[in-house]
Amino acid sequence: MPSSAPRYLRPDSVPHLSTLILLVGTGALAINIFLPSLQNIAAQFDAPYAQAQLLVAGYLAASGVVQLLAGPFADRYGRRPVILFGLVVFVLASVGCLLANSFETLLACRILQASAAIGMAIGRAAVRDIYTGDRATSAMAYVMMGVSVVPMISPAIGGFLDQFFGWRASFWVLLVTGVLVLLLCWRDLGETAEPSDKSILSQFAEFPELLTSPRFLGYCLTCMCSAGTWFGYLGGAPFVGTVVFGLTPATFGLFTATPAVGYFLGNWLTGTVSQRIGLNRMILAGLLMMLVVIALAYGLAVAGLSSAYSFFGLMIFIGMGNGMVIPTTTTGMLSVRPKLAGTAAGLGGALMIGGGAVFSAVAGAILGPGSTEAPLMLFFLLLLAIGVLLILMVMRRERKLGLAGV
Repeated sequence: MPSSAPRYLRPDSVPHLSTLILLVGTGALAINIFLPSLQNIAAQFDAPYAQAQLLVAGYLAASGVVQLLAGPFADRYGRRPVILFGLVVFVLASVGCLLANSFETLLACRILQASAAIGMAIGRAAVRDIYTGDRATSAMAYVMMGVSVVPMISPAIGGFLDQFFGWRASFWVLLVTGVLVLLLCWRDLGETAEPSDKSILSQFAEFPELLTSPRFLGYCLTCMCSAGTWFGYLGGAPFVGTVVFGLTPATFGLFTATPAVGYFLGNWLTGTVSQRIGLNRMILAGLLMMLVVIALAYGLAVAGLSSAYSFFGLMIFIGMGNGMVIPTTTTGMLSVRPKLAGTAAGLGGALMIGGGAVFSAVAGAILGPGSTEAPLMLFFLLLLAIGVLLILMVMRRERKLGLAGV
């Protein structure tokens, strides 16, 4: 095992926190930077918006599968080789996106780009390897706070690039980023966990131990419902911004970054106060805040009083609530069975991202010619109500087991 003290650019020590932030952030960049280009991609390939939106939903679905596989492989062979493999595939897929001359080829390469999800899932597991207990919650929040800067600025960059250089410019950014992060991880990402002596089949055989745990499922499904508002936003916001409110790609890129501002604030709040108020109460507070704000956004839409400023402004609280919920539910699901942290990270990430793919596709499907943002807000209300019920069930289960919340 490498040294437990991070030494920068030394593969014989555990990775520096900044390396983990950049690793996890690469996946966030791949999701967000090209969102302002969806309408122009659809126009270039003569595809309807719902089909172009598959570039988001397909990526998310593939990410779910990737994370499902990555966890057991990372537990079996170690975090480092699995992460490096995922980054190599991401770089090659980015080249494919740049060379694509048909929508089908672009979609296939986007699906391959989902290999970045290995870094998102196993990077979080590495945080759990290095830190324990309440320190793990704070460290996870700070990693996610750093990552939140990516979706805060990447849509604005993507919108600018699209407007002045075309939609392929965003994929040039992804290619260069992938190469740089691959080189950084090659030099700095030391192993954080002893490889298991169990076979891959044995690793997958441990899924039932997690899936039969009410607390693990509760945290995973709560995270999925909360993150569903974020992924639904990714699926529906391009339509709302460009069609409902008539924004240009560059302007939409600026507006669509608002949830990421809230996510940054939510992560900061979680890292600051979660150790004092407890994991589960932090989750519940985030969900209830989002529920109230989305109810307000729905009311404005139904009354015909909404605007781009009110819609995107209220989405700050969607980001903030997710900044409170995602790091805490992630810590919760990884803490249920600490010896299965890698498998739990992969399975939990697969459930969250797989659900996100479905929710993103639903968001794109329920918005059509003549619609406002009201159907999207109603969908969010349903997800958040289910999330509140789920975390209350987890809290009840922990009281029954005599636990104070992990």
